[in-house]
Amino acid sequence: MNLMDHREASVNGADASESKGDGDMKVLVSDPLPDVGLEVLNDAEDIDVDVRTGLKPDELKEIIGGYDGLIIRSGTKVTAEVLEVADRLKIIGRAGVGVENVDVEAASKKGIVVMNTPGGNNVTTGEHTISLMLALARHIPQAVASLKSGKWNRQQFTGVEVCNKTLGVIGLGNVGRIVAERALGLRMKVLGYDPFIPAEAAARMGVESASLDEIYRRSDFITVHVPLIDETRGLINRDAIARMKTGVRIINCARGGIVDENDLAEALKEGKVAGAALDVYVEEPPGPDHPLVQLEQVVTTPHLGASTDEAQLNVSIAVAEQVRDFLADGVIRYAVNAPSVSQDLLRELQPYLTLGEKLGSLHVQLLGKFPEEIQIEGGGDVAQYDIAPIALAVLKGVLSFALGETVNYVNAPFIAQERGIKVVQSKTERTRDFASYIKVRTRTRDEETEIEGALFGANNPRIVRLNDFYFEAVPEGHILVSYNHDVPGVVGAMGALLGDNGINIAGLELGREKVGGRAISFIRVDNPVPREVLDKFRALPEVISTTAVKL
Repeated sequence: MNLMDHREASVNGADASESKGDGDMKVLVSDPLPDVGLEVLNDAEDIDVDVRTGLKPDELKEIIGGYDGLIIRSGTKVTAEVLEVADRLKIIGRAGVGVENVDVEAASKKGIVVMNTPGGNNVTTGEHTISLMLALARHIPQAVASLKSGKWNRQQFTGVEVCNKTLGVIGLGNVGRIVAERALGLRMKVLGYDPFIPAEAAARMGVESASLDEIYRRSDFITVHVPLIDETRGLINRDAIARMKTGVRIINCARGGIVDENDLAEALKEGKVAGAALDVYVEEPPGPDHPLVQLEQVVTTPHLGASTDEAQLNVSIAVAEQVRDFLADGVIRYAVNAPSVSQDLLRELQPYLTLGEKLGSLHVQLLGKFPEEIQIEGGGDVAQYDIAPIALAVLKGVLSFALGETVNYVNAPFIAQERGIKVVQSKTERTRDFASYIKVRTRTRDEETEIEGALFGANNPRIVRLNDFYFEAVPEGHILVSYNHDVPGVVGAMGALLGDNGINIAGLELGREKVGGRAISFIRVDNPVPREVLDKFRALPEVISTTAVKL
C-alpha cells in the first residue's frame, strides 16, 4: 500500500465515502494523510470525513465554515482570515510537530483547540541528521551521481572519517539528544550548547557542555536543533562562521532560516566551510538557482527529516485518534493551546491560559535561561477555578521559548522535572488592585523576578507589574523592555532612534519606581528590531538595559 494514497471527497459530500447522517461531526483532511489515519476516522461513529488536498487559501476559507475538525500537515496555511469564518471549527490537528502554519493565537481567541503530534518524528529526524553528516563526510551523493553518469573518479571523492572528530550540537532538546547519542556511538567527541540544560544534565548524556564560541572554535561538524525564533534566526551567520575552524561542515535539519543561506554560500565558495548538508530552507521548495543547491559541496534533501514509513504512520494514527477522541468525548491530548479540561471549562479559562502563557514566556526571555523555581498565584475571581491548568500554561510559556512546538500542556511538567525546575502553585480569593490576577515569581541562583498580569474586561490580558514597576502593557507582538534613569528626554531619544531606523512604535507603556529613580518602558513595535539597531538603542545615554521580547 502506498502510504500517501488517499481518497478525494467532494465538498458537498456527493463523492464522499458514506455520509453517516446529517447530525455527524465533519472533519476536513486538507493535506495527504496515510490510509491508516483515514481509517481511524472512517471507523468512528458520528464522524464524516472529507479529503480535499491542495486547497488554495481562498478555497479553504470558502468551505471551512462547514467543518467541526481540520487535519493538516505543513502544506495548509490556517490563517486568521480562514479562522474568522470557521464558525463550526472546534479542533485543528497537525500531523507533525511544527504549528508555524497555524495562527494559534487567533485559534485560541475563537476557542479552537490546536493539537500536534510530538515525538513521532524525533528518531526519524535525528537519524536523518546522522545520515546527512555521513553523506557529507564521504561525498556519497556526488559520488553516486558521478558513477551513474559513467565516470570513475575515485580520487575526486576522498572523504574524512567522523571517528574521533568533534561534533557541536546546538540545542539539546529531543532531536539534539538523539543526534548526540548516535554520534557518541560513532566514537565522536560531542559538544553541546543549550543554555536551558544544566551542565550536569549534559554530562549524563555523555556530552560536554560548551558555549557557542567553544562550539564554533572546536567543532569539525556543527548541527543545529533549535526552534526558529527571533533569537535563532540567522544564528549561523558570517560572524559565527568566521569564528569556526577552516574546513568545518555544517548541517541543518531543524528549520530554514537558522543558518543564513547567503552567508553560508559565500563561506563555501571561499573555502572557510568545507561542506554543508541541508534538509530545510527559508523558502520551500528552494528555486533551481538557489546558491546552495547549485554548489557541488552541499548535500541537499527536500525536507525529509520526518519522511519515513514509521514516522508517517505514527503521526497519522496519532492525529486521527486525537481528533476523533476530542470530537467524540472532549478528550484533549497534546494540545499546544489548551490543557486537558472539559470544553465548557476551557471556554471559561482560555483568557487566563493566554495570560499565563505570556507571563511565563516574558519571564524566561528576560532571564535568558530557565529558572530553578516557578511560583504561580491566582487571586480574586480566578480562584474559583482549579489553578492547575493556568500553572500549566505558565510552564508551557517558560519552556516553549527555548524548546518550541515540542512543548505542550501534557509534557510540560515532565520536561520541567527533567530540567530540575520546581513548580509551586497557590490561589487566594483576596484581591488588591484587580478583580482577578495571576502572579508569577521565578527564582534562579542570582535573582528573583515577579511579574503580575490581569484581565481587563472579559478577554484583554495586560501585564500590570514587573517587580516594583507598575504599568499597563499589552502582552502582544515585538516588545522592547527597557530600563533607564528617570530623567527628561529619554523616551524622546528612544522614539527618535527607532523612527530614524524605520521602526514604527505600536504602543508605549511606562512605569517608574520614584521620581528621578529607575524607570521602565514597554515599547511595542510592528517588526523585529535588527541587532545593530538594538545595540544603538542600548548605547543611548541614560538607558540601563534593553531586552527584545516576542509575545
